[in-house]
Parts: sequence; C-alpha cells; structure tokens
Amino acid sequence: MKNESLRIHTAEGALRGAIDEGIFVFKGIPYAAPPTGALRWRAPRPVTPWKEVRDATQWGNASWQQREYCVLAGGGDPGNLSEDCLYLNVWSPEIQPSRPLPVMVWIHGGGFTIGAGSLAPYNGKALAARGVVVVTLNYRLGHLGFFAHPALDAESAPGETINNFALLDQIAALQWVQRNIASFGGDRRNVTLFGESSGGRSVLSLFASPLAAGLFHKGIVQSAYSLPDKKRDEALTNGVAVAHHLGLKNASAEALRALPADSFCSLPPHLGNGPVAIAGDQVLPKPMVEVFAAARQHRYPLMIGYNSDEASVLEYFGMDPTSTITRLRQRRPLLLKLIKSLYDEHDDHRLGRKVARDMAFGTITWLAVQAQHRRGVPGWRYYFDYVSENARDLCRYGSWHGNEIPYVMETMSAENPQMADRPFTAGDRQFAQRISEYWLRFAHDATEFSHQLTGEISWPAWHPGEDVTLRFGVKGEAAVILQHRFMRVRLRLLRLLMRAMVKLR
Repeated sequence: MKNESLRIHTAEGALRGAIDEGIFVFKGIPYAAPPTGALRWRAPRPVTPWKEVRDATQWGNASWQQREYCVLAGGGDPGNLSEDCLYLNVWSPEIQPSRPLPVMVWIHGGGFTIGAGSLAPYNGKALAARGVVVVTLNYRLGHLGFFAHPALDAESAPGETINNFALLDQIAALQWVQRNIASFGGDRRNVTLFGESSGGRSVLSLFASPLAAGLFHKGIVQSAYSLPDKKRDEALTNGVAVAHHLGLKNASAEALRALPADSFCSLPPHLGNGPVAIAGDQVLPKPMVEVFAAARQHRYPLMIGYNSDEASVLEYFGMDPTSTITRLRQRRPLLLKLIKSLYDEHDDHRLGRKVARDMAFGTITWLAVQAQHRRGVPGWRYYFDYVSENARDLCRYGSWHGNEIPYVMETMSAENPQMADRPFTAGDRQFAQRISEYWLRFAHDATEFSHQLTGEISWPAWHPGEDVTLRFGVKGEAAVILQHRFMRVRLRLLRLLMRAMVKLR
C-alpha cells in the first residue's frame, strides 16, 4: 500500500497525500504565507488559496540554519533551507473515523536555531498507528524567529510590538489545526501540544501567551530548561549590534529586510539569541517563568519531565559542570556541604553533572507542577532514566538530553549518526511501547478534571502532599515505578538558589 495517493480538501484548497503502510501522510502543507520580503519579521499572514490539487508528498522547506550542526546534534539533515519555511505535516490512521481522533502537535527542539518537523526521529507514523492524528511543523529559527530592533518597533502601534515571530508561527499552525484537522479525522477540541528542549520551552511559552488561548487543550513538556527569557531591552541592544555587524549602522526596516536570510546563520556567538524567547512583546507580555511562578498560565493539563543526564547537552556546548562545584567550594563552602549531603555524592564531576541537571532542567518541572496545583488544574511530573541496552557503556551517567524522543515517538528505526554502531534492541522497543502508552493516554483522556492517568501503573496528578513522580527507567534499566517526594528537597533548594540568582520582573 506504500505511496498510494489520496486527495483531501482543506479550507485553503485540495491536497494530494500518500498512504504509507496504512497511515495517511500529508507533507509540506503551507499553514501561512511565506514570511519573505516585506513579510520578514511580521506576524504570519494567511496562505493564498489554491485552485488545483496541491501535491503534499514532499517535505516543506526548513528555516535557515547551520545544516552540519543539525546533522550532528539536531536529529539529521533538515532538507531544503529557505526563509519560506512555514509548512507542516500530518499523519492520520483514518480520515473518516467513527469518532474524531485526538490530535498531537509536535514542536521540534534545537535551541531555536536548528531542526525541522521532517526529521526522522519525529516521524508521526508509529503514534498515528495507535489511534491519534500527529502534526509536526517548521517555524522560523534564529534571528528570523526572534528579533528586536528600534526600526521594526517604529512600525507597530504602542503595545502591539512583536518580537517572538517563531511563537506566532506555532500559533498560526495551531490555528490551521483548528480550521482543518477535522478533514484528517482529528478532533479540534482535543489537541495536545508536545515538544522537547526548545520545543518544550515553546509549549510552556504558549501556556503563558494570551494569543494562544483556546487553540490547544493540554501540553507535554520534555526536557525544557530553566533559563530566563531575554528581556526586550536586551533584545533591542542585541538587534542593533547584529545590524552593525552586518554593515548597517543606522538601519531602516527596509534595509534590515533586504539582508540575505542566510547572513544570520554565521553570526559570532556573542550576537546569538540564546535558546529562549523574548519577554515583553504582544506574544509573551511577561517572562514565562514569572507567569508560572504566579500561577497565571492557561488552565490546561500539563505533563512535564526531564532526563537523568541532561548535563550531556551542557557538556556538548563546552560548559563544564564541575566548575559549578569549584565555584561553590571557593565562595559558598557551607552551601556545598549541604548540597553534597542532599546528593550523597562526593565526586566533583558526578556531583556537578547532577546539580547542573537539576538546576537547569529539574527546577522548571518543580515550578510547573506547583503552578498547576495552585491553578486548580492537573499536572504530572516524570523522570526518564532508561538507557538503550547497547549504549550503557557510552551513557555512563544516565539518559542524555533528547534520548527519550525515539521512545516517546517509537522512531527507533530513525538514523542516528551518534549511535550508528549501537542499534536499538527488542528490549528497547518493548520499553518504548510502555512509555509511549502514557503519552497516548494523556492525549486521549487528560482533562482539567482528571485526577490520574491510567496505564500499567495508575499515575496520579501531582499534589504537594503526595508529590508523586513517575520514573521511566531506574539506573538505566527498564522499569516504570511511582516515587514519592523524588528529589523534593534538592529541587526546593535549587529553586530558591535560582530565584536568588535570577531576579524575576
């Protein structure tokens, strides 16, 4: 049945997709007009409807990025690169089901600088085969997705400034889902947004954005980091510096839009955005962390968690987790003594990895489930600590950043250059089924009134008294267990430390 064709009608025009092993697949569907020319650094505009049947069997363009970096660390080759990048993909098991199917919309990670919805680890076929409609999408990356400059500000009325174009792209994709997903068998009233790393940050940002209200109904956040969003005044300073670097001393909006799109990919590191959104525009009026700290996020169910060796990604970027311990020993020896007792770890390298992991990734999970409880809506917290049977000598400290993705999406057949000589085993695949079942149950069943998720173990929503975390894997081995007050004291302490270090506005 592979590659049989299928025609479907959307609000913008007819599409011709394909059938891959019984799953209906539509690729490269435009969800907004190309953000090129005069539309660079503007809110996404509607697609011009088409009259002929449009081919939807090839991936759409990905946003400009460093291809080699994406191949090495982002999940593969992103394909054609272009500023014309606002495309999405749909996998559906049934176009006319007896009841509309839950929809799962995946936002890829990559530090807001690399990635694409077409990458092999994000293929939606396996999840769709288990009864959901899966959507993946491309959005503007780097300075094309997040940018502030006084010349662009001058185009907006007071209070209507936009800097988070990437988040607006994601919102436009969700609006497309609301308009069209019924044609693919999906239920527009049951949309789960899920993503990893900067994709997880996107989910949290959309929980905090007034412009995203009503466009989705629940969220799953995998390995989001706790870094504060960039303040708008800092973003404006950065934007002026970027323009200067690219030869524009007193840049006009027209001159900025005339710059080649790929010129932003080769900027020096100090002119980068950082892997965060910009707080203070119309899309994200307040920093995401501040919104959750005040429990003012949208009232939607949330699942959130992180991996046992998230420090792997910090190490990849040249950050030495041991240096944190060295600084504490020099400046705060009593605090270091307390931390050592909490972690029961005396090796500086191991302790540094664990503290970096929990501070950079764990504290946001703690903050989020507390905020959900205060908001009167359920939250679930997980911890992923499974390591592929063929990689246990390589992943000595636990599960790396992003390692849960092939288990969640059951894409173990995807090519992975980092693990080419360490294929997944039958045991890994069996464990993947157990993990992904919880993601599917959340998509099917979770509502603002849910008290638990069913599965091989019933998973109760987080409550401060119980403080339950579901562990997927224990010390690398396959296990699914509930743990009470898991890392509770550590995360409370680190959250207080972060609050002292990062003053919220």
